[in-house]
Amino acid sequence: MEIDKNLLLFLFSNDIIFIIDKKEAMDLKLMESGQMYLETIYVLTRRSSQVRAIDVGEHMGFSKPSVSRAIGLLKKGGFVTTDDNGFLSLTDMGRETAEKIYERHTVITKILMHLGVDEATAAEDACRIEHTISDRSFETIKKYAENLPEADDK
Repeated sequence: MEIDKNLLLFLFSNDIIFIIDKKEAMDLKLMESGQMYLETIYVLTRRSSQVRAIDVGEHMGFSKPSVSRAIGLLKKGGFVTTDDNGFLSLTDMGRETAEKIYERHTVITKILMHLGVDEATAAEDACRIEHTISDRSFETIKKYAENLPEADDK
């Protein structure tokens, strides 16, 4: 029997076996703060191909030690790599997670603004919601948002 290397197997003391996909496990392990770092790296790399930890810290308003620790955890988790010059790159898994969070942020912000919330508040609230909303709920909201006029069309 061949074992799928993309699955993780959990054995509990009462002999219950729980199997989940590695990607799902990584999503479960990656807390909100890690998602925020990934999203920030993603946004910064859209502006410039060369992003360092100091750029991330400045963008997020965090101290160097905090950023260094977070980047270290993201590297250990396989979400981020650094080159010899200290530039950060998202791995495929890191990029996928960051794109997911960024999409949630932009769609939720759009919905809230459509409902009359000012842009700053909408973006701040979207930042909280994007980490906790289920995939199912987000997909429904996304379908709804696709039918909304763009801000310029109002």
